[in-house]
Amino acid sequence: MLWNGIAVVRSKSRRISLAIALSLTLTPLWGQSGTAQQADPARSQRLQQLAADQHWAEIIHELAPIADKTADLEYTYGSALAQLGHLDEARSAFLAGERLAPHDKRFAIELAGVAFKQKYPARAASYLRRALRIDPTDSYACDLAGTIYFTQDNLEAALKYWNRIDKPYVEKVQSGDTLHTRPALVDRALAFSPAAELQLADLETSQARLQGLGVFPSPRIQLAAHPDNKFDAILNLQERNGFGNNLWQGLLSTFSGIAYQTIYPEYFNIGGSAINVTSLARWDAQKRRITAELSAPLRANPRWRYRVGFDLRNENWDIRQSFTGPSPSLGFLNLRRETAFAAVDSFNSGRWGWSAAAEFSHRDYRDVLQGSSLTPDLLLQGAQLKQISGIHYRVVHAPEHRLTVNTEATSRLARIWSQPAHAFAKLEGTAQTHWLPRMQGDDFETTIDVRGGGTAGSPPFDELFELGMERDNDLWLRGHVGTRDGRKGSAPLGTRYFLVHSSLDKNVYGNGLITFRVGPFLDTGRIAGANALGSRTWQWDTGAQAKLRVLGVGLIFVYGKDLRTGNNAFYFTAGKRESSKPR
Repeated sequence: MLWNGIAVVRSKSRRISLAIALSLTLTPLWGQSGTAQQADPARSQRLQQLAADQHWAEIIHELAPIADKTADLEYTYGSALAQLGHLDEARSAFLAGERLAPHDKRFAIELAGVAFKQKYPARAASYLRRALRIDPTDSYACDLAGTIYFTQDNLEAALKYWNRIDKPYVEKVQSGDTLHTRPALVDRALAFSPAAELQLADLETSQARLQGLGVFPSPRIQLAAHPDNKFDAILNLQERNGFGNNLWQGLLSTFSGIAYQTIYPEYFNIGGSAINVTSLARWDAQKRRITAELSAPLRANPRWRYRVGFDLRNENWDIRQSFTGPSPSLGFLNLRRETAFAAVDSFNSGRWGWSAAAEFSHRDYRDVLQGSSLTPDLLLQGAQLKQISGIHYRVVHAPEHRLTVNTEATSRLARIWSQPAHAFAKLEGTAQTHWLPRMQGDDFETTIDVRGGGTAGSPPFDELFELGMERDNDLWLRGHVGTRDGRKGSAPLGTRYFLVHSSLDKNVYGNGLITFRVGPFLDTGRIAGANALGSRTWQWDTGAQAKLRVLGVGLIFVYGKDLRTGNNAFYFTAGKRESSKPR
């Protein structure tokens, strides 16, 4: 129905354009013999009348013998060919005209129309972007570009162009499924309203706040077209309730980490109010941990969300330079740490937001064998109070290219009441590039993460940065495992770091319930400080990872190779990083 409306507009637009072009065609024509002819007003008038009467075959017959057509005649000739379905010949004519008049937007627009009819939407969209670089306000090109992206299920790109012509008009908002979440809460998460135009910024803000509720993992808002060129907004929300939407999902989610002695009891959407409880229990003798968190919208407003929780750890650390092969111990300790925290997250818009948190903790060390690396300055014991602030901002968003660059900065200021008392600060920054190279789907998903951080002052041992695969750590260097014989300490530790992740994921199989993806990665990083615990040199890791998703629960299998030492690393984890919040 939507395409029929566009087709009508397109046909009328072409006839008008033809009439204008023919009325301006006063440049010399070239005959079959190749000799120059004077401008022929009678021929121009005849062509104009043929176009008005839609006698396309006669136009083709008139213009085909002309060897060196002007740009306007190439446009007229190509348009007539396109009307009769000779799309390849029409494309050649438009390309010839574009070479003669590269700043004439008509050729790019018509080439887009031909590509769209030939079922090459990516090529059509590329031509339209070229036309809109020449004239960003062309209403026909904006409408067609929006329509192409809409048919390719890229609503954000469609809105980018439709909004230029005050479109689309949303008549009503409805949910695709019956939800347990309170309707008032969902309504407050939406930054747009019915009986109004849907703006791209409002769509992005709505999706960010819906996801911030914690019960809609991947919220989507879609449009359903009406014959009158209006739309309904459809909320496509897969909701998490209770332990899971069914028994198998609940069991898989809870026991996905059973292979490494961990369970994840979770309960979502208590009372339909987006109140969630998440927890972790790990009984590994080398790294016991219990953590829990309660989160909910602040004062029932999806724009803010509060989190409160605790984190209890009892861990054995054996500091070594490698996770495999000969590597003498540089020190041993048992760390006990108890933490309680409270935080507020703000979903200001789809473009940026902030967070603030306070954390109170206490740590002590037992069975310490200092070795050559565990100095007294690192083994600071006692109570600690930390303030955490963060802001995230999307600096690049090109929905037509499916490219985003998100940045985040986090600062932590803390004081530990050891003997004597110490204060320290930590600052981290992240830039994440995410690109989907195909016009539809998530095949060949590409991500590049650049991270860096440093400390000032005297942080205790458990506040050091760590580069390596470990479930309590989010700075993964995927050729380095952070544990050896189950004990932490085999990955590089330090007070400042730089890390780059790059990954490509290829879809291998998917049936709606199960998806399987594989792809290569390349990581590089360096960590320094904290005596002999840092890597001192740049580390380079490469390998492949496989991602299996079953009933919404993700499992990750990693094979990495340390290019400096040749060590091979194999690692498995559920799709949940166990690092506490806040970090």
